[in-house]
Amino acid sequence: MSTFIQVVLRSLETGGVYALAALGIIIIFRTSNITHFAQGSMGMFNTYVVATLVAGLKLPLWMATVCGLCTAVLLGCLVDFFIIRRAKKVSPIAKQIITLGLIMVFVGLAPMFFGVDPLSLPRFIESGELNLGGAYLTYNGLFNILLGIILMVILFYVLQKTKMGIAIRTTASNEPVARLMGVPTKNVTLFAWALAACLGCLSGVMIAPTTSVTPNVMDSVQVNALIACVLGGFQTFYGPVLGAYIIAIGTNLLTLYVSSVWGGQLMYLLVLLFIVFRTQGLVGKKLIKKV
Repeated sequence: MSTFIQVVLRSLETGGVYALAALGIIIIFRTSNITHFAQGSMGMFNTYVVATLVAGLKLPLWMATVCGLCTAVLLGCLVDFFIIRRAKKVSPIAKQIITLGLIMVFVGLAPMFFGVDPLSLPRFIESGELNLGGAYLTYNGLFNILLGIILMVILFYVLQKTKMGIAIRTTASNEPVARLMGVPTKNVTLFAWALAACLGCLSGVMIAPTTSVTPNVMDSVQVNALIACVLGGFQTFYGPVLGAYIIAIGTNLLTLYVSSVWGGQLMYLLVLLFIVFRTQGLVGKKLIKKV
């Protein structure tokens, strides 16, 4: 039983990382109608910024993370202003290809700016652990779980209760109509790209201490975040979050109880089978087109 609890707790930490990245993807999809394939690579680039500040300037991790979030805001705004807005009239498929091209841009720029050697990031809380029914959870793991939950609660509050949230949801519902109603849709998409970049940076900083900071540090996060969006449904903001936690918990439980080698692949197969029978995802809605 203690092993089961420990796996679930570890999965909640990993699921929070996936959920933050998935939220970035879904916010871009709902406001710009683009599947953001470069969410992981942008997060990787800003994680490099944080790691460089920690290793080179010896800044505390929290201060380096704040600086990384500032560069993430700048990077997200630059991508939206100079690339996405210029591609407003291109086909939807071409927009997806643009985000795929951004992956190559950031993966190519990272070694040029930060070098080819892997960097390391410390944990926010270096030592200490809790004993929960025989299961052990580090203080840093608990911090990451709480950080992910708190950030998502704040984001959902912003989406539901603030003017910017109403503008985002209006733009997500119908961008041309929102523009006609006086919603500043350009500002909304600018905010969305900046926010997505910040979420990618945070997910990178949270996952980096378990590995090293390389151009591939966010690959698994990007893949699982995209699958979480498909599983949860692209029509809601909370569906991908739910999907992210299901994927994290399901993968670890399958790895523990079924196969230590094929646990992840079995989870992806189950998601595929689920999508075959429910194409709109867990909480997605069927789109009915009236003629």
